[in-house]
Amino acid sequence: MIMWKVIEENNNDQTEMRGFMKKLKLLIVVLACVLSVSGCTFIQSKTEKSSITEKSSITEKSSETEKSSETEKFSETEICTEKIDWKNMKDKKPVIYLYPDQEERVRVKLDYNGRLTCTYPDYENGWNVIAKPDGTLTNLKDNRQYSYLYWEGITDVNLDMSKGFVVAGSDTVRFLQEKLAYMGLTPKEYNEFIVYWLPILQENKYNLISFAGKDYEALAKLTISPEPDSILRIMMLYKPLEEPIEVEAQKLEQFTRTGFTVVEWGGTEVK
Repeated sequence: MIMWKVIEENNNDQTEMRGFMKKLKLLIVVLACVLSVSGCTFIQSKTEKSSITEKSSITEKSSETEKSSETEKFSETEICTEKIDWKNMKDKKPVIYLYPDQEERVRVKLDYNGRLTCTYPDYENGWNVIAKPDGTLTNLKDNRQYSYLYWEGITDVNLDMSKGFVVAGSDTVRFLQEKLAYMGLTPKEYNEFIVYWLPILQENKYNLISFAGKDYEALAKLTISPEPDSILRIMMLYKPLEEPIEVEAQKLEQFTRTGFTVVEWGGTEVK
């Protein structure tokens, strides 16, 4: 009886122990789940915050990079780039060639009724160059060689376009080759003119084209020393058109080169 009672007590103890172990395991599982969920939530929260911080940092860096890029681009072109009031006319790429009879020093001054926006070489109240008969120029300020003197400017002066020519964009090359040669430009000069203006003019269905006369002389007066024997100045005015219009044909004059010759060409869009 005593032995059986001891055995019975041992069995009861083991049963209680197994019950305790089950409860302990259950408690461990519950704690593990709680810790796991809390941990995941914490990790997820931290990850999201990190992600947001990274995105914010990337955005800020991207914004700074874009601003820096824009600043760099501006600094590269700031010499000849500025905000233009397009209500005014912009005289684009007038270039001046000098052809003296012999190599000599030449001073060129431009009295422009407007505001110069770009010059090359730098104008600085006039250009002083050594000019050769083939047109090669050496700028005395920087001792560099140039093919011509370049300027651009804006003005509110309107030039006469009452006479001219209506030219289809697709006919630009033929028209310019014919008219520019007739007015006196050499193949080298009119090819340089066409290379610059062709991409612009051919994009329009039609263009009303006129060549400025004495009113352009008054707008942009040239003073050259020594005084040239002959001067040819061609300023093309153009206005884009969707449809052809009727306009009185402009009578063009031919030019003869004699002695020290100065040639200028340029253009402007009339709004």
